Amino acid sequence: SMEKLWAGRFAKALDETADDFNSSISFDSKLYRQDITGSMAHAAMLGARNIISGEDAEKIIAALQGILEDLDAGKLQIDRSCEDIHMFVEAELTKRIGDTGKRLHTARSRNDQVALDLRMYLRDETHKIISLLKDTIRAVTEQAEQNKDAILPGYTHLQRAQPITFGHHLMAYAMMFLRDIGRLRDAVKRMNVSPLGSCALAGTTYDTDRRFTAEKLGFDGITANSIDGVSDRDFCVELCAAFSLIMMHLSRFAEEIVLWSSWEFKFIELDDSFTTGSSIMPQKKNPDMAELVRGKTGRVYGSLITLLTMLKGLPLAYNKDMQEDKEAVFDSLETVQKCLEVFAPMIRTFTVCRENMRRAAQQGFINATDLADYLVKKGLPFRSAYKITGQIVAYCIREKKVLETLSLEEYKTFSPLFENDLYEAIRLEACVDRRISEGGTSVASVEKQIAQVMEFLKHDESIY
Repeated sequence: SMEKLWAGRFAKALDETADDFNSSISFDSKLYRQDITGSMAHAAMLGARNIISGEDAEKIIAALQGILEDLDAGKLQIDRSCEDIHMFVEAELTKRIGDTGKRLHTARSRNDQVALDLRMYLRDETHKIISLLKDTIRAVTEQAEQNKDAILPGYTHLQRAQPITFGHHLMAYAMMFLRDIGRLRDAVKRMNVSPLGSCALAGTTYDTDRRFTAEKLGFDGITANSIDGVSDRDFCVELCAAFSLIMMHLSRFAEEIVLWSSWEFKFIELDDSFTTGSSIMPQKKNPDMAELVRGKTGRVYGSLITLLTMLKGLPLAYNKDMQEDKEAVFDSLETVQKCLEVFAPMIRTFTVCRENMRRAAQQGFINATDLADYLVKKGLPFRSAYKITGQIVAYCIREKKVLETLSLEEYKTFSPLFENDLYEAIRLEACVDRRISEGGTSVASVEKQIAQVMEFLKHDESIY
């Protein structure tokens, strides 16, 4: 097998089982592009500072560019016998340009190299997640626009509570996903400092220019402490926390989709392309995509706990435990990506059963608050109005009636303040339209929420 980068100190080769256990190339090979790009910037800095000759720097950069192009084109395969991606790139470089390639690792350690690669990779991938979140917000907002006046029951404790519009309900998720974008961008701000030049932990005796490489690689600055530079994985934890919140929001939405698409609710019907059938029951149409999103949430939470637990007992600076950061954060990232990729089209293609929603809203006395408000506007204190309305609801339940079908004479037995205009006050459309407070469920309010979100999507051009 290929000679280890650290082979000089050891008389015996690493045990084969231990070698496999120690190896990280099976997952850190994802970082090849960042590893090569970072190495090119490092070589340019070494040449600019005369730490190596300008000729050697140019030769190294050209060879690294060739390796990158060959990997991208599939002409070169990553050698899985290498310990990690850094070892593979350096070995391939040396194979191509000989001893000149061995100069690349001057004033650098794998400790700051991997910290650099990981920050760059996660920064790039976070941008993709933000784009997917925007598409999900767009899908939600499009459905909200089409259903801004569709009335359904709003729930608390999963009990029918007050009439709302479906557009209003959907826009609650749009707001959650907007916060998720903000969290990801905040995480990137703290992540986007370069650890390159921290070396193993103590810095280097060479006269390097860390800000040169930071600027070349698109960082906002450098890590201020070399020990922290190689031992910090806060950015992985923070990103996994943001991913966990995204999954929590998707999971809550998925749970409602599962409920809404059931025969018991039938508020929506999922498109055939996002459901599956049963092997034995021909009538079944299962919301498997929504259920999988709900299920995969636990997987992302697990990655967050893995990172927090792995880091909690580590002394400074680098420890091999930290190799466990990549599989956790990579899996978390890929899971969120896959869930968002399936979620947006699932939302876009479901059919809204407006009549079923309205029928559900007509039951359950969800306009009772409006009936109490009617009495308050007639001069009754709210607590008294609340009590009378509660007595009326209890009477309706006994008599198997609803508020709309109760006669005025029956109403007057509870309070002389009731007049014919009470029926307009408790009409579902009126209940909704009177909710004029900012952020409320009236059609006008929902239109404002939609306009705000669409304005953000239209003008948000930030790269992260």
